[in-house]
Amino acid sequence: MKILHLNTGNETGGGMSHILSLLSTLKHDEVVLGVLEEGEMVQRAKNLDIETVNFNQAFPFDLSVLFQIKRYIEKKDIQIVHTHGPRANVLMKLLKPTLSIPWVLTLHSDPDDDFIGCGVKGDFFTRLHKRMIRSADHCLAISESFKQLLLKLGVPDHKISTVYNGIDFNDYPEQVATKQDLGFSNDDFLIGMVARLEPVKQHEIAIQSFKELHKEHQNAKLLLIGEGTREADLRNLCRYYKIERDVHFLGRREDVSSILPAMDVTMLTSKSESFPLVLLESARAQVPVISTRVGGVSQLVPSSKYGWVAEPHQVSEVLKQAYLSTERERMGQCFHDFARSRYSLNHLANQVTKIYDLLYKLPIEEEIEFHV
Repeated sequence: MKILHLNTGNETGGGMSHILSLLSTLKHDEVVLGVLEEGEMVQRAKNLDIETVNFNQAFPFDLSVLFQIKRYIEKKDIQIVHTHGPRANVLMKLLKPTLSIPWVLTLHSDPDDDFIGCGVKGDFFTRLHKRMIRSADHCLAISESFKQLLLKLGVPDHKISTVYNGIDFNDYPEQVATKQDLGFSNDDFLIGMVARLEPVKQHEIAIQSFKELHKEHQNAKLLLIGEGTREADLRNLCRYYKIERDVHFLGRREDVSSILPAMDVTMLTSKSESFPLVLLESARAQVPVISTRVGGVSQLVPSSKYGWVAEPHQVSEVLKQAYLSTERERMGQCFHDFARSRYSLNHLANQVTKIYDLLYKLPIEEEIEFHV
């Protein structure tokens, strides 16, 4: 069975990590990554010995790529197409009437948040994408809340499987950074936030909450790891609050797994998430988390034993609690043990493989119940 995973190819965050982790765990001779444009994702896939093909879409509206994808599917005898992301989903919807193979779709993000800040064009793409999703033969939701989103979009329950993200908990860096390695002292309280600098991540909540903590505790430091379109605005916000010396923009880092163990706590203030890989990475590093109550976060952090889950207006108070807590080390260990036992990469791959097997063996018109 050969599966084509189709994605734009410009992913850099959790979406890229999810796709590449899944493909690297599945049997390599059965999967191929198809992208629409060149990017970091292609190079990383090649480094993992994942077969890749670039369909070289000239621009987002270039529909000539449909003929390339169809020819490739026929030539390589692809038996299932698995799409990731709005553009891949729309293209597969257009291709579907010409194919007789199953189409699987993974919902990585809330469709209403995919084109935030893109104006009229973004509103059009959002409406188009939401209509296209219903045509997939099966949808994978990376959290229970995303399953509910799919149901609201009109996807029948029997066509949805909730499949949580997973990481390799044995893939721990040989060397990890200390606070001194990062230019801080042992007495500093380090708050790490790994997230693209984009509107959906709501960094202003993290910065405002940090400002309140910093008034009372000058040794607190906020480390923002990631890049994006909002960097200048966020830097200006830090200057406005007069905390720019203690908010550090580290940009994109290839050594996130080595940096996280140096943190006292990690934070995520997103408006929308599926099942954040960055929280699993924090669990692997044995660092407790502070997160807004979005996506599958409550499944990953089900109680105060493992971290803090809060509404946006509560993050400031929760951050103060985390600073004063004497239980952070114990919480980090509990968080690690809990996540390791439930959200491994092998478990994710096994669930997805079962779905492929069921779809491949049965006619795509037949309605079946999935139990994975």
